Amino acid sequence: MKNLKKLLCGALSLTAVLTLAACGGQDQTAETGGDVPIIGISQYGQHGSLDNCREGFLQGLQEAGLVEGTDYTIDYQNASFDDNLAIQIAQAFSAEDAALMVGIATPAATACYAAAEDKDIPVIFTAITDPVGAKLDSGNITGTSDVLPVEGQLELIRALQPEAKTIGIVYTTSESNSVYSVSVYQEKAADYGFTIEAVGVTAQSEVTQAVDSLIAKGVDCFSNLTDNNVVGVLGSILEKTNEAGIPVYGSEIEQMKLGCVAGAGLDYVQLGIQTGKMAAKVLTGEATCQDLPYEVIENYSLYTNSQAIAAMGLTLPEEIAQQAEEVGAQA
Repeated sequence: MKNLKKLLCGALSLTAVLTLAACGGQDQTAETGGDVPIIGISQYGQHGSLDNCREGFLQGLQEAGLVEGTDYTIDYQNASFDDNLAIQIAQAFSAEDAALMVGIATPAATACYAAAEDKDIPVIFTAITDPVGAKLDSGNITGTSDVLPVEGQLELIRALQPEAKTIGIVYTTSESNSVYSVSVYQEKAADYGFTIEAVGVTAQSEVTQAVDSLIAKGVDCFSNLTDNNVVGVLGSILEKTNEAGIPVYGSEIEQMKLGCVAGAGLDYVQLGIQTGKMAAKVLTGEATCQDLPYEVIENYSLYTNSQAIAAMGLTLPEEIAQQAEEVGAQA
């Protein structure tokens, strides 16, 4: 935590920080007034799964019986995948004495936790695969984990590609979520007759080059994680893999909508709802973060995109077709 504090040099004024956030992404700052508690939501970047987490979170607050404008107001900021901006946003939440901070994805949650510590502001996280590895499993913080169903994904890939041998994965080396997921893939792959070719990147600008290198190595398919840098350029990835005739498997429903062939993954709206209900307990004083260990959704769903499957010349086994949700491609 001391190392994180060193990063928080020179707190900006609230007005300056929110101006930066508006330049970097969406700015939906709520008008605050009176004694209505402020919930500061920091979303690391904009893509389908994180957006679904946020929408689900708001729905969870409502399902818990809270009313926006009466029981809370929302200060929503988007860091546009910028770690420094995520830190500035978290500092702004602290400066305005938010009653609760919400971090969507690991960098946002880590920044919120660091900024909240001095004032002991509770922090709720979501869309974090490995809270222990991110050191977000103790203190005035709790939330929900989106740990991936890796074995379910490996079973799915084997069913659609019986002859496949090598799975390519691109991941960000600084995202603990992704590092953890890759380690699980590497541990479990041999049980399903696969080897893993993983290429780490340090920035979003390196992702498509990493994809090119894996295509050149002759991987049989790609398995996409919920890595923020990678998901942020999934459209560009699919252009390359479609041209090469290599299937890409996604990790949540929005990735199949964009053109991945199939995937075993979580419903991020439901993850958000679960998180919102936890936050409601903390906000109303029903429980503290320490009373609520972080939660993991154990059940997962299968999603398919029949158009993408057909384009890759794959055959979807009937037993999977009966279990899976067909999402189709976005128009």
